[in-house]
Amino acid sequence: MKKSILILAALAAASVASAQKLVIKGSDTLGGKLVPALAEEYKAKHPGVSFEISAEGSTTGITAITDGTAQIGMSSRRATPVEQSGATAKGVTLKPTIVVHDGIAIIVNSNNPVAKLTKRQVEQIFAGEITDWSVVGGNPGKVSVYTRNTSSGIYKDFKELAMNKRDYASSSQKMAGHEAIVAEVAKNPSGIGYVGLASIDAAGIKVLPIDGLLPTKATVKNHTYPYARPTFYYTNGEATGEAAKFLAFTLSDEGQAIAEKTGFVSIR
Repeated sequence: MKKSILILAALAAASVASAQKLVIKGSDTLGGKLVPALAEEYKAKHPGVSFEISAEGSTTGITAITDGTAQIGMSSRRATPVEQSGATAKGVTLKPTIVVHDGIAIIVNSNNPVAKLTKRQVEQIFAGEITDWSVVGGNPGKVSVYTRNTSSGIYKDFKELAMNKRDYASSSQKMAGHEAIVAEVAKNPSGIGYVGLASIDAAGIKVLPIDGLLPTKATVKNHTYPYARPTFYYTNGEATGEAAKFLAFTLSDEGQAIAEKTGFVSIR
């Protein structure tokens, strides 16, 4: 009897020891829908693997790799020189791998009569120069600008891609995630914001063409859409162990098909 108990205990201990936990932190763009979908499919094929996914912004993902608190850092932007040097000082090599392409869509309330914008108008709206919708062909009324918070990769990328590195309007409202921006714009007829492609099919909003172009798979992949961008997994040097396997799964045909289903553009 004692022998049987000891055998069962040993088997249980071996099972616990063989279980793998993959910690992934960072971008809400990737961590909101795509990475959880990838993780579910991966777990179905590897039952001994569990995931801890925290999507609080690209900065947190890069910081997590630098601090050693995650095996994969999700980021919708490249690490800054300051982040790179900070990691190097700790003996960490920030290695980016492009995993999918994304486009930053400009969204307004579905009842907003404005049907299009130019790149210049987008810059002026988000910088606070244009404050009334009548200036761009809409109904008279104050423009309500919604952006992501400062830890978000899209917050920084949008300044680079759309605003010539200018500051956002002081009246702009910072949101914690893409879904929060969608929710605010959907209930505010005067609202305008930006989100990744995975969030554009929500009720109550519409996507505006910019200089005549909508963010589609074609315009994002060939970068004719002005706000197209790559997204990344960051690791400390070459990924190893379960992180390497999950990265390979993300880049596989199956992983990229999941990316397409969740609204992203495959790198293939």
